[in-house]
Amino acid sequence: MAELRFGGSVWCNLDIALRSVDEIYKQETQEIGLAVIEWYILRVLYEQDGQMANQLAKAVGRAATSFTPILDQIERKGLIERRTHPTDRRSVKIYLTAKGHGLKPQVQAIADRVEKRLAQGVPDKDWQSYQRVVANFQNTTT
Repeated sequence: MAELRFGGSVWCNLDIALRSVDEIYKQETQEIGLAVIEWYILRVLYEQDGQMANQLAKAVGRAATSFTPILDQIERKGLIERRTHPTDRRSVKIYLTAKGHGLKPQVQAIADRVEKRLAQGVPDKDWQSYQRVVANFQNTTT
């Protein structure tokens, strides 16, 4: 079994691993002019376009209160647009533009490349166990 740092501390080791994986994604997403969080938001919108900002924030694990500047940046790049909610004029839904839709093959290719790179050398059984553990952490609430 691999040695973990800090006496096996879950938080410390997940944080270190996340920073390493984040660097891989940064390198990949920079090639298409996106920050990792922008790439991530596009992926969520490819699954379901026309989401409320708070839904998007939750989907990518960000606080809704700090999400507007991220959406502003993606909008300036011409990848999303805000539209007034059809039944609640105070609310806004986020939609992909044609340019945003056009990036889908590149966004998916990055996901495929990174997933393949991360899974390389990890037995399938271990990779499946990892996925279950991460899903469990994601669904853990206080």
